[in-house]
Amino acid sequence: MAGHLCSDRPSEAPDMNTTAIPNFPVQSSETLSKVLTKNLLVLLLGFSVTCMNSSFIQVFSKEQILYLNPRYILFIHLILNDMIQVMLSIILFLMSYNRHKVSFSICCIIMLITLIATENTPLNVACMAIECYIAVCLPLQYSRICTIKNTLILIGLLWVTSMSVVLPDLFVTLATKPLDFFHSHVACYVHNVFPNPDIIEKRNIIHSVFLAIVWSTIFYTYFRILFTARAASKDSKKARNTIILHGFQVLLCMTTYVGPQLLNTLQRQFLINYNDLLFAFYIIVHVLPRSISPIIYGVRDETFRKYLKKNMLGK
Repeated sequence: MAGHLCSDRPSEAPDMNTTAIPNFPVQSSETLSKVLTKNLLVLLLGFSVTCMNSSFIQVFSKEQILYLNPRYILFIHLILNDMIQVMLSIILFLMSYNRHKVSFSICCIIMLITLIATENTPLNVACMAIECYIAVCLPLQYSRICTIKNTLILIGLLWVTSMSVVLPDLFVTLATKPLDFFHSHVACYVHNVFPNPDIIEKRNIIHSVFLAIVWSTIFYTYFRILFTARAASKDSKKARNTIILHGFQVLLCMTTYVGPQLLNTLQRQFLINYNDLLFAFYIIVHVLPRSISPIIYGVRDETFRKYLKKNMLGK
C-alpha cells in the first residue's frame, strides 16, 4: 500500500537561518581542552553522517527499483543536500576556531553554498510530504503526476528557489561595498561576508513566509494521510506513530527559522554562556537530525532496508 511506504519518510529539518552557519569566535574563557573537545565532537559526528549517508547513496545507485522511484529520488536528494550542508558547516566551524583570516572569495563561496543547501532542506521535506499525500490520497493520479521527469524538474526548482533567496545577499554586498572589500581577508562569519543590515531584514521576512508555507504543507498533508489511513485500515497505530515521529523532526527543522530569537531567549532565561549555547543548538538542531533521519528511514522502510542489507552482506 502506498500509505505504508509514505509512512517511512524522514522529515528533518533543517535550517533556514544564520544559525545554520556556525559562528563560534574563540573566546579567552575557553580552555584548550574545551576547544579540542568541541572540534573532535563535530568531526566525529560529521564523519558518521558522511559514512552513513554514503551507504544510502551507494544502495540507491545500484538498485533500479530505487533510482526509478520518485520517492527515493527525493530522499537521496535530501541526503546529498544535507551531506553538503553538514560538511561545509563543519569547515566553517573549524575556520571559526582559526585566528587567521581567510580570503573573502573562498569564505563567500563556502558560505553561499552552505546557505543554499540549508534553504533547500525544508523545501525538500515539504515536497516529500506532497508526494506522500498524492500516493495515499490520490493514488489514481500518482503515476501521472509523480514521474521521474517531474521529480527532476521539482529538484531543479528547489535549487532555483533557494538560490533566489541567497544570491541577492551577494548582490547587495557587491553594490554597497568598495572593491577592496572583496580582495580582503576576513574572519569567516556570515555577518562579515554579508554585513548589510537590510540583508537580515530581508532574510527574516522570507523565513517567516517559508515558515508558514512549510508548516501548512506538512500539517495538511500528514493529517490527510493519517485520516486516509484510518479509513482504509482498522490498524492506524503505525500511521499515528509516524505522524508523531515526523512532527518531532519537523519541530526541530522549524526551530532554525527562529534560531536567533530562541537562542537569545534561552540565554536570558538560563544565563548560559552564549558560545556554548550556540554550539549545543548547532549540534542538536543541525547535525543530529541529519544523523537520525537516515537511520529512521532505513529501519522503517522495508524496501530500502532489504537492499541495504543486501549491500552490507554482499549478496
